[in-house]
Amino acid sequence: MAVLGLLVGGPVSAADGPVVKLSVAQAGAGGSVTVTGSGWRARTLLMVLVCGRATPARGVIGGTNSCANGDGRAVTTDAQGAFSRKLPVAEPPVPCPCVVHVATVTGAKAEADAVLQVAGHPVAPLPAEQSGGRLAILSDTRLTGSSGLLTWFGAPPSRTLVFTVGNTGTGTLKDPVFQVGSAHGVFAPQWDDRQWHGTLAPGRETEVRLPVELSAGAHGDYTVSLKYDGRVLAEQPWGVDRPWGVTLFWILLCLVVPAALFRAGMAVVDRVRPRRPAAARLTRTLRLPQLPRLPRLPRTGGRTTEPPPTNPTLPWFAPDSVPGDPAGRLSAPHSDSPTSPTTPTRKGPT
Repeated sequence: MAVLGLLVGGPVSAADGPVVKLSVAQAGAGGSVTVTGSGWRARTLLMVLVCGRATPARGVIGGTNSCANGDGRAVTTDAQGAFSRKLPVAEPPVPCPCVVHVATVTGAKAEADAVLQVAGHPVAPLPAEQSGGRLAILSDTRLTGSSGLLTWFGAPPSRTLVFTVGNTGTGTLKDPVFQVGSAHGVFAPQWDDRQWHGTLAPGRETEVRLPVELSAGAHGDYTVSLKYDGRVLAEQPWGVDRPWGVTLFWILLCLVVPAALFRAGMAVVDRVRPRRPAAARLTRTLRLPQLPRLPRLPRTGGRTTEPPPTNPTLPWFAPDSVPGDPAGRLSAPHSDSPTSPTTPTRKGPT
């Protein structure tokens, strides 16, 4: 029965959540402490920090602003969800009580603390815990909404973060102020205050909608985080499409600008080149009128009858005195009959 109890007890303790242990309970600034953990998710990146103004029961008051972030260390768990890391001891920016704070960097939120006494560092009592309301996330967060046409051309993408919260405290919550942050890749989130207007009585729950907006032209994988009272309550991934309208605009610009420059250059060349004479331009631009087509003559006996020859009008005769014409009285001199004694000639003696 004892052996069976040990076999059953091991998995139950691991299922309770992640556990952090320290090699020593007290160390001075400049020393080091070995941090070991178990019960974490396999192959998960963790951040190990020394934080002040914190206890395992209340967590780190003020978030990572109360930690020695410059001396933190990162570690990745093995296949069984365990790790071991040597951490240098540094004085946090706030007084103790102090803890070694271990939290996941990506994926589902998980954290654990182990008490550490930093020798020589001042100690101050923790701020009084508020006896009023206490918010808790009761549902998974989701992003609603869609991108419009302007987002396709580089406008800031926007969504609405929707989640359900409940008041687990003893007092009434009125107009709580949340912090919504968006992070791209390994960069830290940029936090913006978002106030929810309303009143939440103890033991009641309600749905909260908070606007989320990214910068203009943002695209890629983003993570939207929700923080309240210094603690991160939820994280939601957000895949933003590339603004293809901007790419199309630059492609058209690369085609239109060279075409416009070419047209402008051709207009300049047309203005500065020398002009041709007017006669040459008319010859080039004017066209001769089309001559009328002659009618076809009828065929007689398979042969075409040729029209009778016409006597051309010479430049030194009038139209009614063409040689050979019955009405003509004069004839032009010719050299076919030089020996005719009766033919008068206008030439002098040779």
